[in-house]
Amino acid sequence: MTKKIKVLIVDDSAVVRQVLSSELAKAHDIEVVGTAIDPYVARDKIVALQPDVITLDMEMPRMDGLTFLAKLMQYHPLPVIVVSSLTAAGSESAMRALELGAVDVMCKPGSAYSVADLSETLADKIRAAAASRYCRRSVAHVAPVAAGVAQPASASPAFTPTIAPPVATGLRQTTHKILAIGASTGGTEAIREVLTHLPADTPGTVIVQHMPEHFTEAFAKRLNDLCAMEVREARHGDLVTPGVALLAPGNHHMVLIRSGARYSVEIRQGPPVHHQRPSVDVLFQSVARHAGLNAVGVILTGMGADGAAGLLAMKNSGALTLAQNEQSCVVFGMPKEAIRLGAAGQVVPLNRMAPAILDCLAAKAKTA
Repeated sequence: MTKKIKVLIVDDSAVVRQVLSSELAKAHDIEVVGTAIDPYVARDKIVALQPDVITLDMEMPRMDGLTFLAKLMQYHPLPVIVVSSLTAAGSESAMRALELGAVDVMCKPGSAYSVADLSETLADKIRAAAASRYCRRSVAHVAPVAAGVAQPASASPAFTPTIAPPVATGLRQTTHKILAIGASTGGTEAIREVLTHLPADTPGTVIVQHMPEHFTEAFAKRLNDLCAMEVREARHGDLVTPGVALLAPGNHHMVLIRSGARYSVEIRQGPPVHHQRPSVDVLFQSVARHAGLNAVGVILTGMGADGAAGLLAMKNSGALTLAQNEQSCVVFGMPKEAIRLGAAGQVVPLNRMAPAILDCLAAKAKTA
């Protein structure tokens, strides 16, 4: 029998504890071993129950979630999923929690997302957290690569998905380049690590990070404070220009559009792809179609397969493609699938990703 993932729910709301417990009870591979009304009770139950994953509220009596999380990561690190309200303060607290080492963030039940919506994603987040390398979040924990050379992708594809060929405009070389990045679990810190090492004149950048609505705005603002580039949540019709990174808004797909030599983005609804909206595949497929060999594609840490087929489409259209290596991923799911398809031109550790991106962009500039 497969061992179940043991979960401890820490929340001062009896309603939230009940909802999360009942939804997780539907998963055959997950067991809620206990609940706690505050961090002091949680501390004792962590010792007694030895959970694999914790869901953690940010606003609790006696000790707030951020203070508890900092202590937990210092003395007894565990995979933590933050449960936060869809307020400006809640989003900011969630971003800080991810910086402290939380694996993922989810919305509180009833804060604009129904219980049905919650049940579709909660179990997956638990599974990703249980599989995560949460103690390797920092670049300092990543083993260096000899001579700083990117590792070639050696995996051969097990199958080849049907990919629509790029339109002719995407095949024409232009002086305007596009950098496209996709990530999921663990991606907030991975994206931060990459973007903070890119210069202010980096070509126009488009990013999908799996994250709920409203949280993406807080994430973009946090990145903007740290990066040489301007980083903001994308708006419908925004131009993709050098020195600007556009982050897909939560609960909306983002696609790249080209008119002449100008690139812009469209923000759309539409069904989730790989259970995700925004979807990395939706973005990458549009980049393959409209930017083609003018693009560089990067897939970072995350659970599932979103982005793998899209990265292959980019590679087939002439783009240079990169995937994060297993040792530096929080969850080696999305990059693994991309490598398996043969979509990754290079497999690179996180602490070498920014230089590898700049090398690829420089190579594209030389052939323009």
